[in-house]
Amino acid sequence: MKYLKFTLSLLLTASVFYGLNNKFGSIPPIGKFLNPYTGVWQNESDESITGTVSIDGLKDKVTVHYDAQLIPHLFAQNENDLYRAQGYITAKHRLWQMEFQTYAAAGRLSEIIGEAALNLDRQQRRRGMGFGAEQAIAKIKEDPETTAFLEAYAEGVNSYINQLEPKDFPLEYKLLDYQPEPWTIKKTALLLMYMTKDLAGGDSDLEYTNALRMFGKERFDLLYPDFFDVIDPIIPKETDWSYIDVPITETPESEMPLDSIPKTLDKPNPDNGSNNWAISGEKSYSGNPILANDPHLGLNLPSIWFVMQLSIPTHNAFGATLPGALGIISGFNTNISWGETNATRDVLDWYKIEFKDETRRQYKYGDDWKAVSFRIEEIKIKGKAAYIDSVCYTHHGPVTYDKNFMGDNKLAGYAMKWSGHIGGNNQKTFLELNKGRNYDDYVNALKHYTAPAQNFVFASTEGDIAIWVQGKLPNKWKGQGKFLMDGSNPKHDWQSFIPQHFNAHTKNPERGFVSSANQHPVNESYPFYVFNDGYETYRNRVINNFFNSKETFNIQDFKDLHNNNYNLKAAELLPYIFETMDASTLTAEELSIFNEIKSWDFNNNIDELGPSIYSIWWSKLYDLVWDEYDVENVALDKPFTYQTIHLLKTKGDDEFMDIVETPETETAKDLFLISFKKAAKSLMDWKAENGDYNWNAYKSTYVGHLLQALPAFSRFNLPIGGGGNIVNATKKNHGPSWRMIVEMSSPPTALGIYPGGQSGNPGSKYYDNFIDDWAAGNYHNLNFLQSDIKTDAVIDTQTLISN
Repeated sequence: MKYLKFTLSLLLTASVFYGLNNKFGSIPPIGKFLNPYTGVWQNESDESITGTVSIDGLKDKVTVHYDAQLIPHLFAQNENDLYRAQGYITAKHRLWQMEFQTYAAAGRLSEIIGEAALNLDRQQRRRGMGFGAEQAIAKIKEDPETTAFLEAYAEGVNSYINQLEPKDFPLEYKLLDYQPEPWTIKKTALLLMYMTKDLAGGDSDLEYTNALRMFGKERFDLLYPDFFDVIDPIIPKETDWSYIDVPITETPESEMPLDSIPKTLDKPNPDNGSNNWAISGEKSYSGNPILANDPHLGLNLPSIWFVMQLSIPTHNAFGATLPGALGIISGFNTNISWGETNATRDVLDWYKIEFKDETRRQYKYGDDWKAVSFRIEEIKIKGKAAYIDSVCYTHHGPVTYDKNFMGDNKLAGYAMKWSGHIGGNNQKTFLELNKGRNYDDYVNALKHYTAPAQNFVFASTEGDIAIWVQGKLPNKWKGQGKFLMDGSNPKHDWQSFIPQHFNAHTKNPERGFVSSANQHPVNESYPFYVFNDGYETYRNRVINNFFNSKETFNIQDFKDLHNNNYNLKAAELLPYIFETMDASTLTAEELSIFNEIKSWDFNNNIDELGPSIYSIWWSKLYDLVWDEYDVENVALDKPFTYQTIHLLKTKGDDEFMDIVETPETETAKDLFLISFKKAAKSLMDWKAENGDYNWNAYKSTYVGHLLQALPAFSRFNLPIGGGGNIVNATKKNHGPSWRMIVEMSSPPTALGIYPGGQSGNPGSKYYDNFIDDWAAGNYHNLNFLQSDIKTDAVIDTQTLISN
């Protein structure tokens, strides 16, 4: 018996030991995680920012000054050392984040998360994310200088990784039970593909094809016009385009396939966008141009941005970097400043592919058959056998949808043509901007930029301001890319690209300012075809109206505009509803809510009730108008907000206003009342469960950790106003990810803030220390050091030397 007890005790001890050191499903290995010597407790201390550190490959020492915000100011003697040090310092503070995003881009999350990520990984592989990264690398390697800098950056990252012991790994590695890989140029390329997909990976071609088939061309054109009746484009309407001598591609005489598509890929957040603007010296309080940037992205911890100063004797740059990429992305140097917004151009089209037979080795093209190439995608899955997916590639791009993925036709598929697959050296654009001295340098830097299409704003100490809509943009025939195209018809291919110098741009416009907010880039006079695939129509008008409202502006005006909560969308719709809707049947509770919104001044401030009422009311109204789109197994995208409101106000008796499931015939007037009653009920239910529905409580903005917003590593219920289609574009978990204001004095002075902190370590006081100031609309002074001499702004210094 004593041997049996001993055996049972041994087995129990072994099972406990095994359980504490291995994962079960999504549960981390608790023993490793809680180990006092190597586990989570080792991540409590803040970063070391003093002393001397040896890293491989430096030619000279690099001085790293840290200020009170944990912003590193790097001073090197040459560019190779600068980017090697940038890689090391970025990894030191943000290693897990930068690598995790490359796993997501490459379709490798299943390796660290398990089978739950398989579908996402398959989508990324079938988007051609790895293929696009490889094309970019091939292009970059044509430029030995950029290649050398990328290699130096990777070696800097690896110098940091090689110094780590398992106890030093960032917390998330311990939580998920894996360890860092060596950094490579491909990881940087994947990081940039991750951003390309987020900003230029959306499309509605297949959904529009379904809508065209269901509603017909006349109705489609009503719902999705190329231009709205109100347009305030990025490039002023009065711009003369007569110098452009390249014609638009001729429209072919051909038929479009009207296939029915039941489901499409997951899309990037449609609110991924930004604001930027610059005013001339004539409109500035000081006589110096002033520039602002305000990218709108997911609100995550660690933040998407990491702020740095990067300086060598020939140039000195400061601003927001993307962990994993070289240089300053949105920032300034001694002579110029720059920032970006998403250009929202349609650079992703779909082609129907007809295979010759079930082997899928050839596909029809013209009067012949072209060979298919196959890319074998091995998706490793934690704790399970790998999943093998074969993706066909045509000259258009990857056949994303086929018999093996979201399709059932053995002889057909849909191929993706995407500018993200065109090899480009985007890194060179930012490296050149970092050391640019004037307008010509800015323009020359942009020539290397391919995708995602961006609106690059510019200001200089010489007094110039400008904005370019930059990217490698296809010269399409009118209507090309709205719908699924025939992949066998050579005339449906992208025939050419718009020459870079004919991309829409303006320099020193007469009005004294430039701006963009993801609106239409141009009006109808621009000679190349530009389809409205989701352009903003409200933020841009608020911004432009602001800069047309008075003669001069100061820094406080810029802060006020960044934090502007005016809801132009509500202001253009609600007065019409108040005049039109019959409120006589409202109950006492409903009437109270109705009177609350009638007294609202259309500002989405945190203590207001109006924004909450409007938000749910608009949602209910929008769904009632477009109930015709509630069709099973048919992928559809409902019309844009602006056009919906236009139809409500001008075509209130259109048949789209009729609710499908009722015997009565409803008009817009009826929908206003029905949707309000639904909204009022939802609000009363919400209030009963949660209390007051002021905008702060109802919107409940949070900044969530990248791992499904882990509560312990996230920040919730942030007091910030704004909302969709508002200059302060803060929604529940999306909004201004980096606010920057730069005055082009000599040297420039700047302010900046973002919703996070410089450290990626949840145990650090620098992890989320910017969030409260960001929510309050405050800014931090950016300490633009002019040399490596220590100033009062510096709290500690670290010196990097070669091994």
